[in-house]
Amino acid sequence: MPQESSVLGLPGYGIEKMEGRGRILVEARHEGPARCPFCQGDRLRTKGRFVRRVRHTNYGLQQCWLALEARKYRCRSCGRYFNQRFPGIGRWRRSTEPFRYQVFRDHHQGICSKTLAEREGLGSATVERWYHDFLKRKVAQRSAETCPRLLGIDEQFFTRRQGFATTLCDLEHHKVYDVVLGRSEASLQGYFERLRGKDRVRVVCMDLSGSYRALVHKHFPRAVIVADRFHVIRLVNHQFLLTWRQLDAVGSKNRGLLSLMRRHEDRLDPDQRQRLQQYLQAHPHLAAIYEVKQRLMGILRLKTHDPQACRRRLIPQLLDFIEQLKTCGLQALEQLARTLGSWREEIVRMWRFTKNNGITEGFHTKMEMIKRRAFGFRNFENYRLRVRALCA
Repeated sequence: MPQESSVLGLPGYGIEKMEGRGRILVEARHEGPARCPFCQGDRLRTKGRFVRRVRHTNYGLQQCWLALEARKYRCRSCGRYFNQRFPGIGRWRRSTEPFRYQVFRDHHQGICSKTLAEREGLGSATVERWYHDFLKRKVAQRSAETCPRLLGIDEQFFTRRQGFATTLCDLEHHKVYDVVLGRSEASLQGYFERLRGKDRVRVVCMDLSGSYRALVHKHFPRAVIVADRFHVIRLVNHQFLLTWRQLDAVGSKNRGLLSLMRRHEDRLDPDQRQRLQQYLQAHPHLAAIYEVKQRLMGILRLKTHDPQACRRRLIPQLLDFIEQLKTCGLQALEQLARTLGSWREEIVRMWRFTKNNGITEGFHTKMEMIKRRAFGFRNFENYRLRVRALCA
């Protein structure tokens, strides 16, 4: 019996006969006790017999069918009639759970629904329906989850018609918590009101988005916001490049110089550093701005500092840079100073926390691959279901 169960992949079944070539028919029996599905009683009376034929997992390249002798019962306890139920086979289904899982696994590993349907003798819509059934089961296992303690929030592009979506990521356990359509405060208001366990959130990592900050202040009262280091440094670089374009429109179009200007100073080799110094010597006004940018980048890249070092050394330096940029007379840098000033508390917390939204950005890459494999999504709920199941 154990060997027969391992061959079928279904516990409690025995094989009586196997025949066929190319299409195998297995006559099997279920040796477990029969019970009433309504009252769980075992006082049953047989009212009839019939053969139930269901599709089972393949043996090599050969399709396999199970022929099970089933009975119709009447329960003496509750008086109801019912057909015999078999473990591993759903009610009214013409395929076993192992076979359905085989189709799900093959489709998930990259076999398109059309090819899989032709190989297994199914319809393409059936393959998609079974695939979504297993995805729903995976998501249902996480239905009782509450908000994570460390939360990452970022946006991603969904479609031209429906716009952007917001990704909520559990930074502590490295998984996607949920995906919501929209990125404005009005479109996300209803979703955040329905969230459970918002008091658990202690840290929220995000880019410099005013709408996200307003939502966090409103719905996560016990959480602190930490600015994402990548987005802060990218903003500084972007505003510096705009200033460079205003001061030297010709030089800013040189791709070689553009690459050198974007890099951190400690990542330049001697030849690159010499070439950059020659250019800055010919433009002394740009050299002073470049020096300020490198010093500002240097303090923004620092991590895991204690509170005393932040209060005594780093915070005064940051405030001094903001004041310098406010009075420089260049529009792009003055705008940068206003942004850094309004986000100074969130930026200061970067020196205390090591978590950032790099985990969320990595999941965005995986989500792009999910969309590419599916040749795009029109229905956002189908996309959300697949992301929650595959990125958790």
